[in-house]
Amino acid sequence: MRKFLYLFFFLCTFFIFDSFAQNTSSDQLVVSETGSETQKAYPVVFYVDTLFYIDSRQGSLTAEERAEKITLRLEKIFDDDYFSNNKITTSQSGSYVDIICGEIIIMSVSENDVVNKGVSSQELADEYIKLIQAAFENTRKDRSFLTVIIRIGLVLLVLAGIWLMIRLIKRGHQYVEKRISDNKDRWLKNLSYKDYTFLTAEQELNVVFWLLKIFKWAIIIILIYLLLPLIFSIFPFSRGWAATLFELLWSPLKSILISIWNYLPNLFTIIVIYFVFNYLIKFVKYIFTEIEAEKLKISGFHADWAIPTFSIIKFLLYAFMLVMIFPKLPGSNSPIFQGVSVFLGLLVSLGSSSAISNMVAGLVITYMRPFKIGDRIKLGDVTGDVVEKNLLVTRLRTIKNEEITIPNSAVLSGNTTNYSAMAKEEGLIIHTTVTIGYDVHWKTMHEALLEAAARTGSLMQNKKPFVLQTSLDDFYVSYQLNVYTSESNALAPIYSELHQHILDVCAEKGIEIMSPHYRAERDGNESTIPKSVEDSNRVKK
Repeated sequence: MRKFLYLFFFLCTFFIFDSFAQNTSSDQLVVSETGSETQKAYPVVFYVDTLFYIDSRQGSLTAEERAEKITLRLEKIFDDDYFSNNKITTSQSGSYVDIICGEIIIMSVSENDVVNKGVSSQELADEYIKLIQAAFENTRKDRSFLTVIIRIGLVLLVLAGIWLMIRLIKRGHQYVEKRISDNKDRWLKNLSYKDYTFLTAEQELNVVFWLLKIFKWAIIIILIYLLLPLIFSIFPFSRGWAATLFELLWSPLKSILISIWNYLPNLFTIIVIYFVFNYLIKFVKYIFTEIEAEKLKISGFHADWAIPTFSIIKFLLYAFMLVMIFPKLPGSNSPIFQGVSVFLGLLVSLGSSSAISNMVAGLVITYMRPFKIGDRIKLGDVTGDVVEKNLLVTRLRTIKNEEITIPNSAVLSGNTTNYSAMAKEEGLIIHTTVTIGYDVHWKTMHEALLEAAARTGSLMQNKKPFVLQTSLDDFYVSYQLNVYTSESNALAPIYSELHQHILDVCAEKGIEIMSPHYRAERDGNESTIPKSVEDSNRVKK
């Protein structure tokens, strides 16, 4: 209730000041024609009633100054008991007819005042006297104690009615809220599509309560708006405020409705443009989807180019659609709107230079096809599986489950090693080097390494491993074992298993794998072969 009172008194105060401002700065003029000349007529206002108009000069006084002085004299006569008890009469003074009250000359009617009115100066003066006396009589009645008390009672009665109706609206609002709360489990269900829930039942309940609250306050405001003119009509001085109130709200609403009506042709044009481009994009998407599924084949155009190319074409089509729609937008011709658009474009261009370079690099990488999602690659010092590639960055996951983000500009400017590109069809060659002393025959070493390769899983069976002697150093020979694998994403486990089998086979054959500068002298030094393996070999012999 307190909020309502604040709102009511705020509206009343606003309209009082607004009405006073309009009355004090009244420029309500009546234009009259005298011969070929057009003159402005200024009203003589007694409080809120306009009695008549003055449209001619008199001596050094303009028509506006005459109207103001007549108004002041009438208020002085009415407020002063000495003058108000005197009768208003006329007096002939040369060519003028003076309207007097006691010793105060209210106004003088000249021949200029009766031009085009079809009456004499005396008749016009008598008519003015009747208007003045009627205004005085009506004002005295309006200001009588009994009339004021009755009107105050009517105001209080209307306010009590407003208060009662607001109480009923609030009670009805509470009743509807309680009904909805009691039946929410039966009336409200989760708003979801497939596995995604847009709104839960509780959220829907909050939205309904919010809409009910808005509806309640809308009804209260409309009620106050409709009943304020009734309150204003009770007192004479406030009877014009109702029209001011209606005009204050209707004028902007009318302007908005006219603007919307005038904008409808452009709105329909925008809707047509949108639907045309929407179906055009769907058609283009269908074409590239067929290319991606390899149902439609174009020579020299790879299937993995389909979606990136569609994204580029879609962006260009949307940009062209925006260019066509922009002139149809409201305010697009406004210099302020254009200035803000240029300023935002400048900010984007200055702040996105690195982003644009990464986007261009992302497009180039897409059409270079150096790798795809799931490939094991090496970028600089980073080796991992490609988990994501977009216009801005490429993300790798290392064998330690570290996710590393690399800007596309760095990918384009560096070297890329792809371990998976030929692994499935031709196999990836992985190798490891073992250094053995000169006392072991190279054929024996070849047999041992090939045996270790044969025991290792995850290797290609149709590709035979091979051994290379890569160097003859001072103390040892370097043997390089090369094997084929198609599982480029499991290199670390394959290497580990291969090394295990190399150690086992060398131990079984009595081959010592020594450190690079270890000298094996046969003077009783202990062998480097594990004891358990030596014992098993003796048992076999």
